[in-house]
Amino acid sequence: MLGVRRFCDHMISNAALLVVAHGSTVNPDSSAPTLAHAAGIRRRNLFSVVECAFWKEEPSLRDALFLFDPEAIREVYVVPNFISEGYFTQTVIPRELELNGRITRRSSGQVWKYCEPVGNHPLMTELLLRRAKEIAPDIDPTQTSLLIVAHGTDLNENSAFAAKREAEKMRALGKFREVINVYMEEPPLVSDWRKLTKTRHVVVVPFFISDGLHSYEDIPVLLGIANGRSTSALRAAHGEVFRRNPYKINSRSLFYAPSIGTDPGFADIIIEQAGKLAGV
Repeated sequence: MLGVRRFCDHMISNAALLVVAHGSTVNPDSSAPTLAHAAGIRRRNLFSVVECAFWKEEPSLRDALFLFDPEAIREVYVVPNFISEGYFTQTVIPRELELNGRITRRSSGQVWKYCEPVGNHPLMTELLLRRAKEIAPDIDPTQTSLLIVAHGTDLNENSAFAAKREAEKMRALGKFREVINVYMEEPPLVSDWRKLTKTRHVVVVPFFISDGLHSYEDIPVLLGIANGRSTSALRAAHGEVFRRNPYKINSRSLFYAPSIGTDPGFADIIIEQAGKLAGV
């Protein structure tokens, strides 16, 4: 981990890390992975301070401007916990944090470094493959279909592209019989998984930062492993839908994983994204 080594060597005394995410006013699980990753990084003592800020929760992005004492903290590394570049990473976050590029120098002399979103990191492919293996450890991947599920539609064009990119990279590795990027609201549709896949075993990994209405309710309904009346109860049961694997459907086995953003490996990616701007 090059980024980790850089921080160990140079940045413990006067650098801070700010992990920014979307958050939600209706889904309490939305911020949980971001807070967990920040807590894990904090325990490593790689930064003097590690904080989080959110667009839809507290502390807000605007609050983050006042989180770091410029006398003690000379550099702040901002890492967006988002799957892809898009409106929030390109417009909302820079506007709210008053950033004017990758490097922003405050009047106090404090330097803010704006890093790439986690979804851009090459390790994302490795995490997706690992998550798929963890959810179906006894299944031969060469006889298994892997589905990477994103939202789709023009409102989420960049996340759809990111899912397509990751599927292409995993297909090139040849570890699974087939890897298909599917979407909730545009073709190829996740609801068509029976037609799209040819194997007896199918593994489904949601390409989202956190588990919420999509992963607890919408996708399970589209897959046919839950119905609209039961999914609210599954959500209340803290992810019971993920613990019922495998689902047996017409002599086929379907394995359904939690969203990739809940993987503890995201903490390493956050550090790596910050490490790219170390010394800049």
